[in-house]
Amino acid sequence: MTVAELVDAGPLAGARMYGTGEGPVHQVRIVDELSVFASVAPHTAVVLIGAAAGGGWAVEMAMRRAWEQAAACVIAPAGGLSEGSGGALAERLGVTLIFVEEDPLITAVRVASAASRPEGARTQLVARCATRLVGAGSSARRVLGVLNAELPGVSVAFVDPYGRLLAGRQSAGEGRVLASVEVADLGGALLGRLVAGGPARSPGWPSVVSAVLGLAVAPLTAWAAAERLAASRDFARQEAVAQRLLASAADSEAGLSTGMRAVVEQEALREAVSLGWTVEGPVTGFVVRPVDAEDVLQVQAVLGATVGEVPVVRRREGVAGWSALAADELAVRLERCVATLPWVASAGVGTAAAGPAGLGESLLGAEAGALVAGPGSVARADRMGPAELLAALPAGVLRAPATVVLRPLLAADRDGTLLETLVAFLDEGGALKAAERLGVHRNTVATRVERIRAIGYDLDDPATRLALHLAGRVLLTASGSSPRRR
Repeated sequence: MTVAELVDAGPLAGARMYGTGEGPVHQVRIVDELSVFASVAPHTAVVLIGAAAGGGWAVEMAMRRAWEQAAACVIAPAGGLSEGSGGALAERLGVTLIFVEEDPLITAVRVASAASRPEGARTQLVARCATRLVGAGSSARRVLGVLNAELPGVSVAFVDPYGRLLAGRQSAGEGRVLASVEVADLGGALLGRLVAGGPARSPGWPSVVSAVLGLAVAPLTAWAAAERLAASRDFARQEAVAQRLLASAADSEAGLSTGMRAVVEQEALREAVSLGWTVEGPVTGFVVRPVDAEDVLQVQAVLGATVGEVPVVRRREGVAGWSALAADELAVRLERCVATLPWVASAGVGTAAAGPAGLGESLLGAEAGALVAGPGSVARADRMGPAELLAALPAGVLRAPATVVLRPLLAADRDGTLLETLVAFLDEGGALKAAERLGVHRNTVATRVERIRAIGYDLDDPATRLALHLAGRVLLTASGSSPRRR
């Protein structure tokens, strides 16, 4: 065992140590006279008694002789040398100095036993930790308190799958990682990791730390189960508040508000404000999908980390909510959200609403955006055009009716230029921008449009324009092409 292990987790636990304690301890020697140092072997823990411990001068000389003999450490009775001068001397000489309160002879016996049977001493540490962890119960804070108390010199933290601190010391992930143990829930899903950081003071120390961390998995799993139950209840409450707020706003918007509904709305508003939600001023709805019922709490946690503390309610195949963030910023944060989720998802952002009364329409737009958004992406309702809307529809279903609508044009369109010109003309709203998009002269576009009119299509009729626009987009999408320069 190293000197540090003897102090951190062995018979010297609680003693005051000065120096690194990195040296291994192979044996113990009781020294009552400085002359005995001549026969002290390297890596020996020297225990001072009698004249060798009789005052600051004697302890200082013993330190110098220990340095000459490459001793592992010097153990002296408390009070033999001022701790300030002792610490400075240990640092200067590079020899570890330890002050003990108990009888040095008893200390020598205990250190010798631990040094001769290091595995036994480490087993005692593991057993002591197991006993204390039983007393800690299923409290993450108390469990991490035991680990950090019983593993001095080691910082232990419990972090979630995204690296956020749940309990313990934030510095545990800094520097060298001694051991890391996964903590799963009762269903086997990863809850987080126990991470221990610190110096590896002996070859066997990381395995000891890992064994101790393993003892904490069961109580942390129990804690997580209790927390998940509490979170489920809390989510149910929050969802109920959000649903009441949306329902009362919808009733008011529909002119169905009564005195009782006004009371319900005010109560919902008060609860929403107490939860930190924004209910006045511009708010924007959002939808994330797909989300299974068992994953709602995980999505809520990820939304809290990426978007902020926002209401979350289940909505068909996903979850919905609203935020005071501007649409641009909300879309950026939702992109982080869907990128963080461990499954493929998409999201939509609705239009801004003045308050709860407009949230229903905003959420409808957000839901449409989530439907048309590609995997891992976010679509905004205020930026959706025919192409985005058609992307949400099964092209195979629409291809046949689209072909019927455009059959006369397709019969006259030998190289596809008429179809591309039609879609570009309708997309851009005129011949000039369509010509720029296709890379041809405006007169060329005008000539092609006249040919389309001559086939029998009334481009001045709104219903005809809409049917041609959608049918043209469907056929271009089905063929894998798009309006291009000709």
